[in-house]
Formats: sequence, C-alpha cells, structure tokens
Amino acid sequence: MRPGRRSGPERTRSRGVYKEDRMNDFRKSTVYQIYIKSFADSNGDGIGDLNGIREKLPYLKDLGIDYIWVTPFFRSPMRDNGYDISDYYSVNPVFGTMEDAVNLIREAGELGIGMMFDMVFNHSSTEHEWFQRALRGEKRYMDYYIFRDPVSGGAPCNWQSKFGGSAWEYVPSLRKYYLHLFDRTQADLNWENPELREELQKIILFWKEKGLRGFRFDVVNLISKPEEFPDDEKGDGRRFYTDGRHVHRFLKELVQKTGIDGMVTVGEMSSTSIENCILYTRPSEKELSMCFSFHHLKVDYKDGNKWALMAPDLRELRRLFSEWQEKMQEGGGWNALFWCNHDQPRVLSRFGDEGKYWKQSAKMLAIFIHLMRGTPYVYQGEELGMTNPGYQRIEDYRDVESINYYGILRRDGHSREDALRILAARSRDDSRTPMQWDGGKYSGFSKEEPWIAVPENHSFINAASEEADEDSILHCYRELILLRKKLPLISEGRIHFTDSGNEKVLSYERSLGEERLLVFGSFSAEEERAEGIPSREEGWELLIGNYPEDGRKDGKLRPYEAAAFLRKGES
Repeated sequence: MRPGRRSGPERTRSRGVYKEDRMNDFRKSTVYQIYIKSFADSNGDGIGDLNGIREKLPYLKDLGIDYIWVTPFFRSPMRDNGYDISDYYSVNPVFGTMEDAVNLIREAGELGIGMMFDMVFNHSSTEHEWFQRALRGEKRYMDYYIFRDPVSGGAPCNWQSKFGGSAWEYVPSLRKYYLHLFDRTQADLNWENPELREELQKIILFWKEKGLRGFRFDVVNLISKPEEFPDDEKGDGRRFYTDGRHVHRFLKELVQKTGIDGMVTVGEMSSTSIENCILYTRPSEKELSMCFSFHHLKVDYKDGNKWALMAPDLRELRRLFSEWQEKMQEGGGWNALFWCNHDQPRVLSRFGDEGKYWKQSAKMLAIFIHLMRGTPYVYQGEELGMTNPGYQRIEDYRDVESINYYGILRRDGHSREDALRILAARSRDDSRTPMQWDGGKYSGFSKEEPWIAVPENHSFINAASEEADEDSILHCYRELILLRKKLPLISEGRIHFTDSGNEKVLSYERSLGEERLLVFGSFSAEEERAEGIPSREEGWELLIGNYPEDGRKDGKLRPYEAAAFLRKGES
C-alpha cells in the first residue's frame, strides 16, 4: 500500500465509524501536540492563539487525529513560554478568552476530537497569588511551597536547576530559600501538603467540567521530594527526587478524587525508570494511561551531556527501544510513542537527512515509530517534515534555557561560533518555530511578523504544497494514522525487536494471533544490507513503505528506507 493512497469511502469511514472508538480506546488513537504560541495566529499579533487552533480543526480532522494536546495557555508571565502558570483558572489574554477555550473544546468534540490540556503541577509561577502570599510570610501559603533555612550560610544543598545554576533562590525578607528545579521564577509546589493537593484537584475538576477528554501532566514524576535535602556528590540532585517516595500515592489520590480514571492521561517523566513507568500506566494501578520517557532522545548526548554533540548511537537507540517496548509490554504498561515535542529539536535534523533524502528519512522515522506498541504523538509540523531553523545569532533565540546555556557555554570556554553551533542542534526553540502552512512571507502562520523567525525552507516545506502531493510526508502520516484504526495487529499486537545484522537498520515484529508485521527502518544515507527481509513467496505483502515501489531485493534497503511487511493468518 503506497503512502497517501486511500479511497474516498475509507476516508469517510475513518471520520464516522471510528468516531466512538476515538473517545474510548486510546490504543487506536493518535494524539496531535500543539505548541499554541507557534501554531496559528488568528488576530495578527504574531502569536498563535486559541482561535487559530479552531480555524485549523478541519486540517486536523482530515489528518485523522483523535486527541489534541495543547500546551499551556493559562495566565502566565511567559518566562518559560507558559509553563510558569500564575492562574490556572484563567486564559492568558495573549491566547484568547475563556469563551474561546470552551468553544474550542466544543467544536473539536463535534468533529470527534477530544481536547487535552497541559497541567503544570510540579511548580507554579512566582507571580501566582499563592507564592505572593508566601512572600508576605503567610504560613499557610509558605507551606504550599518548599522553603528551607540556609545551611552554613548558603543554600540548603547543592542541587542544580535543570535550566542551569542553583536550584535554590534566597528570599531576604523571609531569610529562607525556596526550591525551583527549573527557572527561579518557577517555584516547586509542596505535594506533601494535603491542602495543596486539594487545590490541584479543584483545578482538574474545573477543566473537566468544561468538557476536556484528557490531561497531560508536566514533569509529574518530580512532584514528590525527599524529607531531607542532602548534597549530591555524584550529580545534580535528580536521584533524590525523580520518581519520588510518594509519587504513586499522590497520583492515585489525584485520579481517584477527580474521577479521571476513564480519561486519556499522559505523564511526562523526567529521567524515569521502566519499573516506575509500568506502575504509572498499568491499568490496575489507576494512575495514568501512558508515559512519555526520553531515554531514546539522549543517544546523541556525548557522555550524557545535552550540550555536548555527537552522532546518534544507533546501537543504543535499538537497545532502548527494545528494552522499553518489551518490558513495558510484559509489565502491562503503555508507552506514548514520539520523536518530537516542544522541548526537543526536530527529529529529522537529528536522525534523518535535511537534504537529498529529506522526504524518505521523514517518512522512515514516522513509519518506524507509529507501528510500535503504544499511542503515537505527532508534534505540529512533524507531519510536514519540518526541520531545525539553523539560527545564526543568539538574538534569534527566545527560550530561557537556551539563552542561559549560551552564557554557560561561553563561560566554559566555547567560542561564539561553537556555542551557536551547539544551540542550533539542541535548543528548544528548534521545535518552536511557526507552523509552516504555506510558502508565503510568514508561512501562513500570521499576517504580521511572528514572535520567532520562520525557517527559510517554509517556501517548499509547508502544508499547502504537501496537500497537493499524493506522495508527500503529510499523506504518509494520514495513512499511518488510518492503519492504526483499521488493524488490531498495530493497536493491540505484541512486539519483539529483531536483529537485522546491521546496526544502521532497526527492526521489530508485531504479532496478533496468526498475523505478523515485520518493520524495518534504515537510519543510513547509503544502501544497507539487512537480515530477515521476508519474501513475497512466503506470503508477505508490503503494507506501507517510503519508496513508490516495493523494491526488496537481495536483502538490501535503499537510503533511509522504511518497509512494513504484513503476513495474514489462515482465513
């Protein structure tokens, strides 16, 4: 089956017959992530907004999307692009109004699409009323956060912020430090306080009553901190708070008190373990539907350092996929499948080819991840093959982490050119550039200059041109999303990673009853030999691939080729 080729009746069927399944079975579903600031600007201020999403709902419907996860649009000083919330009950006027949010939920629902909102409950903005009252010395609200006395005249411990520098900030008027695992304007919440947990439950209930179908929980495995705060002589402190002592109890309580067990819920898990993710997502535990884990997106971190570049370690990539897929399966857990999000560089620029094999490598990455066991997530523009922008000046960047680390890299002795080269490969802004709707001046995102520069390649990488091309990356994504709905083998089958005999070719097998699906993905710009490619004579048909024709021969794959071969059972 050639990507992008499907009949009119099938497209109608995907919109109608499967409508109820979309709301009830996340195994068959695909989630689309929207970084609201960069998706679509409806009012000409250069910033994406809620009404921009509403205008693009038909596009997402036609893509076959079941759920839309929108990044935070709540009131915020925007120090961390909305992940520093100052009021969980109101909409940031930059993005629209409460009426706009309610209309978005309703209109998406009418199209059979469920809305998922992003809950940032590890920390709040320091501009939140709770924190402001804490600064005034009100004990009730100080207990909503993690304040500690100085130790030996300095910070309570040597933990480091994930954005650089100390994780503690001193408040002279209180003569205390508060903990912030991220920016100093993002104060960590004290989940040990039951009153605080009740406040967070109320927020969930408020938005649930608006008609939401799901929630995404930001860095939720960091919410449970230790009783004591020891120095970390081996690292940055994360081993003391990651998957903390009470995290499972807290999540069970949140789910039970808010009645969201039947909704789609996904937790972002920072530096987590398989064992914990099984517990987070095994249905009997009644915590979350699925987890994001990020180990597979660190295989190009030299010595584990995000800001040290190296080529992807494909052997390690295979090991991680195999381990996470197979162990989560055996433990009854469920993975969120993804390459991209608002915090990661574009996958095509990391594992693919921005040049000659742009189309082939983008499709290969899509096919390889979508046919695994789990629920796929598509990040805006991924379905078009968007790339990193390749900014050349520090002034082009907007991300607080990137700006902070540029200074750190320069202080560590890197030249300006070297520091910018590292940022170009690693910045969170790589994925936050405006959605490329067409080849116009501002890529169809806005009529005015966007808040961040549009990549130059929007002239040929854009939704309008790909809509007109039946062999486009966009059509390949549509096909993959439809296949998951149609084939229980993909949505329900077991998975086992196979050995292709070539570290540049990753492969796995899906199975359900007597049906089998063999999936191969070449991460190479050269022709590569691979073991286990099945023959037509044995009853294996090409289900989907990224070249126009079935070219299997002599056990070789073409550059960046992906091929999924299906063998049906006895009828």
